[in-house]
Amino acid sequence: MTTDQLTADVHCLARIRHREAMELTAIENQRLLTQLRGLSPQDWRAATDCTGWTVRDVVVHLIASAQAQASPLEFARQVRAGRPLTAEIGGQHWVDGLNEAQLRARADLTPAELPSLWQHTSAAALTARRRMPAPLRALPLLPLGDVMGTKMGWQPLRYLFDIGFTRDVWMHRVDIARAIGRPLELTTGHDGRVVADIVAEWASRHGEPFTLLLTGPAGGRFRAGGGGGLTTVDAVEFARILSGRADANGVLRHKLPL
Repeated sequence: MTTDQLTADVHCLARIRHREAMELTAIENQRLLTQLRGLSPQDWRAATDCTGWTVRDVVVHLIASAQAQASPLEFARQVRAGRPLTAEIGGQHWVDGLNEAQLRARADLTPAELPSLWQHTSAAALTARRRMPAPLRALPLLPLGDVMGTKMGWQPLRYLFDIGFTRDVWMHRVDIARAIGRPLELTTGHDGRVVADIVAEWASRHGEPFTLLLTGPAGGRFRAGGGGGLTTVDAVEFARILSGRADANGVLRHKLPL
C-alpha cells in the first residue's frame, strides 16, 4: 500500500453524526470513570493544563456540564449565573463565566464523591442527548462567537449535544492523565475516530492546504487542498495545540475550541 493510499482527504471523511456520537460518548464516559476511580488523594489536587484548575476542578466542571445537558433548566441556570462572572474573573468568553459559576456552586463536593457522581450524571446526560429530537438539535441557538481567533458564530444545538460535549470529556481526560503523570488509554477505533472528526472540522474552518501526519494510537495521515508541507505531530499533542493548551506555528497556528 502506498503512502498516498494511506492518506485521507479530509473533505471525504465521514463526520460523526448523532447515532455514532452517542456510542462514542458511552465509551468516553466509561473511560473517564475508570480514570477517576484510580486517582489517589494527591492526584485530585494536581494542577492541570487548564489555568487555575486542579484535577478536582476539571471533574467538577464535567459533572456540572453533564447536569446541564440532562436538564434545560439547569443549563439556563448555569448560563445566567455565569454572565456577571465573566467580567469579574477577566474572562474572554461567556463560557469562562459559566465555568466559574459551575465551580462556585459545587465548592462543597469532595473528591470521594466525584467518581460516583460522574457515573450518575453522565448517564443522565447521555439519556437526554440520545432523546433530543433532530429538529431541536438543528436549531441555531448557541452563540459561540469568536473563540481563540476562530469565528464560530451561531451553532446548532447538535454542535455540542452530539459530539462537542464528548470532545470536552476527551480533552479533559487528556488533562488529567498529564496532571497525574499516567498513561492515557487510547485506541484507534475510539480515540482515532474522535481525532479524525476534529481534523475534519478544523480543516473546514481555516481552509489552508496541508498534509498532516498524526502519530500514536489516535493518529492518522490527512491531506487537504494541494497538500502543503508535511506536518508531523502526536495526535494528542495536536489536540492540545488546537485547544490552546500548547502553541505551534505553520498550519497548526489555527485553533479550534475543544
